[in-house]
Amino acid sequence: MAQLWGGRFTKETDQLVYQFNASISFDQKFYKQDIQGSIAHVCMLGKQGILTKEEMQSIVACLDQIGQDVESGKLAITEEYEDIHSFVEANLIERLGDTGKKLHTGRSRNDQVALDMRLYTRLEVLYTDALLRELLEVLLDIMEKHIDTIMPGFTHLQKAQPVTLAHHMGAYFEMFRRDRQRLHDIYERMNYCPLGSGALAGTTYPLDREYTAELMGFYGPTLNSMDGVSDRDYLIEFLSALSTIMMHLSRFSEEIIIWNSNEYQFVEIDDAYSTGSSIMPQKKNPDIAELVRGKTGRVYGALMSLLTTMKGIPLAYNKDMQEDKELSFDAIDTVKGCLALFKGMLETMKFHRDIMRKSANNGFTNATDAADYLVNHGVPFRDAHGIVGQIVLYCIDKNIAIDDMSIEELKAISPVFEEDIYDAISMETCVNKRLTIGAPGREAMEKVIALHKEYLAHDWQDEVADQWEQSEL
Repeated sequence: MAQLWGGRFTKETDQLVYQFNASISFDQKFYKQDIQGSIAHVCMLGKQGILTKEEMQSIVACLDQIGQDVESGKLAITEEYEDIHSFVEANLIERLGDTGKKLHTGRSRNDQVALDMRLYTRLEVLYTDALLRELLEVLLDIMEKHIDTIMPGFTHLQKAQPVTLAHHMGAYFEMFRRDRQRLHDIYERMNYCPLGSGALAGTTYPLDREYTAELMGFYGPTLNSMDGVSDRDYLIEFLSALSTIMMHLSRFSEEIIIWNSNEYQFVEIDDAYSTGSSIMPQKKNPDIAELVRGKTGRVYGALMSLLTTMKGIPLAYNKDMQEDKELSFDAIDTVKGCLALFKGMLETMKFHRDIMRKSANNGFTNATDAADYLVNHGVPFRDAHGIVGQIVLYCIDKNIAIDDMSIEELKAISPVFEEDIYDAISMETCVNKRLTIGAPGREAMEKVIALHKEYLAHDWQDEVADQWEQSEL
């Protein structure tokens, strides 16, 4: 078919060049955004008297119908069109004739695609944030149910000190909460409208860019037309935030994989989120957790690809920027899929409380508290550290826990020990005497859980919804 830009050319584009240049195979993903932006642009042209009221109304009605026809399957987006912009405009002209040719007045494909990508990304930021919020709700539910579930805390994958499952899950709550804060920040920075920037230097038509921005729920127009068409910072920031989300999911997946192993048996993953072996009938594999862990590199790749693409591009628009889409679309879909699956896996997972507690008890996680006991009875810390080290060696040799030692055995190593040592190094004492905010003690955890409930009760997306309700599209 004839190209929208064909007037300058005297011969057809080579077919291989056309296919290499075309983007319809992937940018059709935001046909809704292209139609939305076109409607806003036409409404503004009508308001400014650049189009008559009748022209504006007929174009808007036809654009709405094109959107409905695509949605219903009546109108197919095919690869005879170079890009989604050509598809929409060509179908408009086919239906309206010369009136449809006025759609592109005061607009370039450069600011059009910048708008489409920004509208699409803005919506995906909100979708991703909503999935994170659902994951936080699952985590908070686990925290409330397991505030007294004692388990070992680890450093270097070695048992360190006793904590609770609520405390451990709380660490991931903080991570995913920060992820939501990053998405909010990205939304705030990106929510400005590039439409009206033209190819790079604006236009001589009396456009009302503030009105166009308002129609689509933006805070206002971008303030430099060259930056307006060539800015992809918001997308780089989004891919960076998605990469951080995947890093957090990957860390979490790694722990679940370890906890699910025969050696740990802290958790049992539901059958719906596990697979078996084609040869070993006893196997129950944590495939979802492993795939989430594996797909992290895929999202990282999208970020590095876009950073590399953008690093050498002079102002303003260059065709290189077409490469911002395919990998970004894939990364966004990957993260949303991982969040949804991970949430389902987590909320159906069984936690083996007794095994967790036994593991904490058998791992000398109360050794630090035994040393603190000696310090509180006048023993210098360095000496106390050495004494408890001897106790641990003794227990290893006897294959027992510190709690299993008799008072006579303890006194043989240090006469400072008295009967109250057993209460001082019980798992419950070790956990619950840690009362500072952020610690695993019940009192501290109850305060944190209350703060998390308050946080989830006030959602930043409510403000976005209020603003969008005030916009006219």
